[in-house]
Amino acid sequence: MRVAIDATPLTLSSGGLRRYTVELSIALAANFPGDEFFLVSDQPFEIPMGAPGNLKRGGGPRNLAERRWWIWGLDRELLRLGADLFHGTDFAVPYLPRRPSVMTVHDLSPWMDPAWHSAADRVRKRTPYLIGLGLATMVVTDSEAVRCQAVERFRIRPDRARAVPLAASRQFHARPTAPSTLYFLYAGTLEPRKNIPGLVAAWQEVRRRHQVDLVLAGRARTDSPQLSPSPGLHIVGEVSDERLAELFAGALAFVYPSHYEGFGLPVLEAMQCGACVITSQDPAITEVAGGGAIQAGTHEELVSAMMQLAEHPESAEPWRARALRRAAKFSWDRTAQLTREVYAEALRYW
Repeated sequence: MRVAIDATPLTLSSGGLRRYTVELSIALAANFPGDEFFLVSDQPFEIPMGAPGNLKRGGGPRNLAERRWWIWGLDRELLRLGADLFHGTDFAVPYLPRRPSVMTVHDLSPWMDPAWHSAADRVRKRTPYLIGLGLATMVVTDSEAVRCQAVERFRIRPDRARAVPLAASRQFHARPTAPSTLYFLYAGTLEPRKNIPGLVAAWQEVRRRHQVDLVLAGRARTDSPQLSPSPGLHIVGEVSDERLAELFAGALAFVYPSHYEGFGLPVLEAMQCGACVITSQDPAITEVAGGGAIQAGTHEELVSAMMQLAEHPESAEPWRARALRRAAKFSWDRTAQLTREVYAEALRYW
């Protein structure tokens, strides 16, 4: 099988879309050495480090006409590659249905609250159109919760939608740490739906009684909430995976009170590092956490959970053990196997 994969998320410096595209493409190539996988985009990108030999760079636009990538250029490149199938990793597939395609719909946040995505007008308009016209042969979601939401909202035939869970990268693992400061950690893109102001407000209540810091790690989007400087608040921006794994392992707890998620990959990454995790009660996060995290449905419950850990740090230990057990059930190899099954199904439907 020759599969073309949308590499546009690789133009991002960090975040879930980039992580998904990197890890999935490498795992597919490693698990299916008889297949060929081509990363394609109309924008410059780098091949992921450690890519197997059968994960290759495809071409981009070759002339002005092909700059109209989704309408014309991508189709021409797929013909040149002899691709059997296209996988759109970010809510899009080609406009010309010359071969089967798989579209990943990571979540429905662009359609739930316009304030969550100030720059998502193209996705909001294009994706329902592509699905409605049947241009996506199969739809993949990161969780069963989002699969059900997508089937209902876009009227997708249930047999054409599959939930394929993600996984944490191997570099995220438990390790001994001796942090000099007690801290809570948030890691992920700083954007409106992540409820960063709610997290800061909860931490400030705890901080009044306990000397515990809050570390925010991740890329700040242009529409990220503006936070006032506060003693003990550390906004560290993007960090390396190695540093992030250290932050996960050393935190009193990883706190992720997101309003809505399609999967919640940082939750799983933290759990795989043996972190005690506090999350919201979002359905997808609940599905992923699987009883391995403390879940807070209200601001008061979030404050209570953080306060309990600040007062009794030893109470985090049972949650660390649960997190490790739960995280062990996920792997990118499994994600690749399930995704490859979707490819085969798309070819059968075609």
